[in-house]
Amino acid sequence: MDLQMQDKTVLITGGDSGMGFETARILADEGVTLILSDKEQDEVDQRAEQLRKGGATVHAIAADLSSAEGANQLAQKIKDEFGGVDAVGHFAGITGPTGDFLELSDDDWRKTLEIDLMGAVRIARAFIPQMVEKGWGRLLFIASENALQPYPDETPYNSSKAGVIALSKGLSKAFAEEGVLVNTISPAFVETPMTDAMMEELAEEKDTDIEGAVQWFLENKRPHIEVKRRGQPEEVAAVAALLLSPLSSYVNGANWRVDGGSVASV
Repeated sequence: MDLQMQDKTVLITGGDSGMGFETARILADEGVTLILSDKEQDEVDQRAEQLRKGGATVHAIAADLSSAEGANQLAQKIKDEFGGVDAVGHFAGITGPTGDFLELSDDDWRKTLEIDLMGAVRIARAFIPQMVEKGWGRLLFIASENALQPYPDETPYNSSKAGVIALSKGLSKAFAEEGVLVNTISPAFVETPMTDAMMEELAEEKDTDIEGAVQWFLENKRPHIEVKRRGQPEEVAAVAALLLSPLSSYVNGANWRVDGGSVASV
């Protein structure tokens, strides 16, 4: 499919792995000017070079989005070098501390909120002005099934991702008349470095291998994933690429669930 993005400049945060990188891979084939960002310059350089081998125009910029300064520096660098962005896919995030709600400290909560919710706030504040200036833009956040179907041992993550959806909806109302459309995707149990780490920990706890841990998790923790497997990053990326493109011109303030049926309600 032609996503009609040949003249667009797109930033992907969390772009060195998982859903972010797979989205970048799709967009690279669409002829965009692509900017990959993550915390470690070496890693994002390697990923950018991987895409360049296919003839894509890809730039790599390391950024720490745990502070407003980091987000603003990234935005200024992109403004100076590329004239600003047309679209941003914000994939950077963490699971954060988990466990008994009564045992999670304020610091545990702050760690997750600072990255997952405030990171999205900082990206929006830094890059929406560039899109408004152009009169066109797409801003895509990654939320989670947890925002709609909270799990008791992941309360900071649940709350952060619910906040991301509310943030997206508010921004969608504030900037639509400026040509900027804002949406979210809510994946569930996708095969990424984040869920790999979860499964490694579970495998050790259950004295099994990774595949055994995945099957136990599907049966006991995610019984409503009707396709009975982990999602693949490229399955989320296909939806993300569409929502970042001009083809999504009548999609605004929406939350697209890519969850294999995991959310049990309508």
